[in-house]
Amino acid sequence: MFGVLGLEKTASQQEIKKAYYKLALRLHPDKNPGDEEAKEKFQQLQKVISILGDEEKRAIYDET
Repeated sequence: MFGVLGLEKTASQQEIKKAYYKLALRLHPDKNPGDEEAKEKFQQLQKVISILGDEEKRAIYDET
């Protein structure tokens, strides 16, 4: 999951959010109309941030 954001597993919440916003702006479907690859990457990014952006879910992820 950290690879999607281009970060190491030791990244802070601030680093995660910064990387997420940068990628979200670049991959957002409104900025890439008709680009299925960008759409799929954006959807994957949403899944990643739903876990890594939540401290409780990230703690569970880090334990596995």
